[in-house]
Amino acid sequence: MKKEILKRIFDFLEGKGEHKVPFRWKLINNEPLTKEELIVDDYLDLSYTNITSLPEGFEVKGFLDLESTSITSLPEGLKVGGFLNLRFCTELTSLPKGLEVVGDLYVENTELKKYTDKELTEMVKPGFIGRIRKIWEQNN
Repeated sequence: MKKEILKRIFDFLEGKGEHKVPFRWKLINNEPLTKEELIVDDYLDLSYTNITSLPEGFEVKGFLDLESTSITSLPEGLKVGGFLNLRFCTELTSLPKGLEVVGDLYVENTELKKYTDKELTEMVKPGFIGRIRKIWEQNN
């Protein structure tokens, strides 16, 4: 109910030319994104949201924080210019082909930590991962 009311308010304001529907709200609520919105020029923090997927062709030039989300999959060819935080993403069991992470990939408390660094790297080819960080094992 709240989602529908907010959507109507956003649509009304956008129709008046007074306000655009917030990008983060659209993404979290599976609203369609424009082609321009698929490329985020800065960082994107979606941690602790109910997001379950990201759209095809998505790119984040800074870091992408998905910690403690319900994300179940990442789109093929996802590009992240900084780090990618997947800590506590318990529904995520694999990485997509073509994933590009320039910085660190954090996989603490996910099914992904069961894979070796080499297996994770092979999983994303022809993509790449800057460095894999399994923080939990390093602290214990």
